[in-house]
Amino acid sequence: MWIDILLLAKLAGEPMHGYELRKAVEASTGHTLSNNSLYPTLRRFVDAGAVSRSAEEQEAKPPRHVYTITDVGRELLHDMLADFPGELALSQEEFLARVGNFGWLNQAERARVLGVRKQALTAEHARLTALAAGQADPWSRAALRHVLGKFDAELRWLAELETEPRRDA
Repeated sequence: MWIDILLLAKLAGEPMHGYELRKAVEASTGHTLSNNSLYPTLRRFVDAGAVSRSAEEQEAKPPRHVYTITDVGRELLHDMLADFPGELALSQEEFLARVGNFGWLNQAERARVLGVRKQALTAEHARLTALAAGQADPWSRAALRHVLGKFDAELRWLAELETEPRRDA
């Protein structure tokens, strides 16, 4: 689902052809999309009416397809951003795709996404803390403590996101 969010968010900014879209996602996230994930997703969006596709003529080359988000696509993007199911809450990609597009959400919707992530991280932190406490092997215990440190850092970051001035501008 996070790939869907990234693609629709980029198209919400401006119409693009596939290569531009792939490069725009990579530039803003570091993720490299393959054509095998990009074009089937765009085709699905076109079939659903979330994106329109038009041919743009090129000199001495076949026409290229330009994709444009529709009103249906904007609604879909908003709904995907605002809906953050608990079963996806530990996925870094799912969470960061939403945070990176918080400008599409109102304050209450952002707070809900942050709350879902915080709840999932807190539960996983408690589970890993119990595992670390019972771990006899010092190397395994060290690895679990390292992971717990990452959870602690992200929980602090979530608290900052909850309290810092809103970036609505």
